[in-house]
Amino acid sequence: MSQIAVIDEVRGALTKMTPEFKKALPPHVSVEKFQRVVMTSLQSNPDLLKSDRRTLFMACTRAAQVGLLPDGREGAIVSFGNQAQFMPMVAGIMKLVRNSGEISTWSVQAVFENDSFDYELGDSERIVHKPAMRDRGALVGAYSIVTLKDGEKSREFMNVDEIEAIRKRSRSGNGGPWKTDYSEMAKKTVVRRHAKRLPMSTDLDGALHEDDELFMPPTEQPAAPAQEAPTAPAGSKRPSRLSKIAEAAPAPDEDGVIDMPASDAEPEQEDESPI
Repeated sequence: MSQIAVIDEVRGALTKMTPEFKKALPPHVSVEKFQRVVMTSLQSNPDLLKSDRRTLFMACTRAAQVGLLPDGREGAIVSFGNQAQFMPMVAGIMKLVRNSGEISTWSVQAVFENDSFDYELGDSERIVHKPAMRDRGALVGAYSIVTLKDGEKSREFMNVDEIEAIRKRSRSGNGGPWKTDYSEMAKKTVVRRHAKRLPMSTDLDGALHEDDELFMPPTEQPAAPAQEAPTAPAGSKRPSRLSKIAEAAPAPDEDGVIDMPASDAEPEQEDESPI
């Protein structure tokens, strides 16, 4: 089957899942926009089209369930062999933390060897960073500074050795964003660590739970029962939606053709409010 035919096949299956996506997505994300972003992601990464269809569509449902777009900024769909999985990115994790309503400002930056950088712990913590104007050199670390609504500041810094230790343990450490966007993954690593000390929404708790699978070596990951639809992460606000989408996710038949059952759900009024 040609790539164009595969793309059309996947687009048709996603269209048939529209009622289920509407139930999972938050009100401010329209299903049309979500599906457009998914298709753009798949077309820009043809390897994803080779993924097992059920894992591919389940990756889409994970993104919908936590309310993040798989656009490479809020999140990304990545492949491991023939398996696809959703990965929240820096902007997505920050977005979900802000949903707690207790964050005033948040700055996350990468530090390079030619930057001027000073990091101090103790009674008077501080971070002073003056990026080099050109030729910043190799990455040496990443930091996160959060100001809470009450004015309190929280800081987190990781040097490149700590970041590399995480990358080496990660299931995706030798490919995907770690290979194409190393500095962004360095920032995501410090954001992940920092977020666990910050007020978080239940959506973030679920997103980090899912993302933990990508930051664990395969030998440490629990084996999922064969053919069993994933359940919603602990603390999810929408525990029933994910299972409904899982039941509707298309799977190839014996001839390798996707047969997606039509949904009887009534169409809902579309929310066109921007993200």
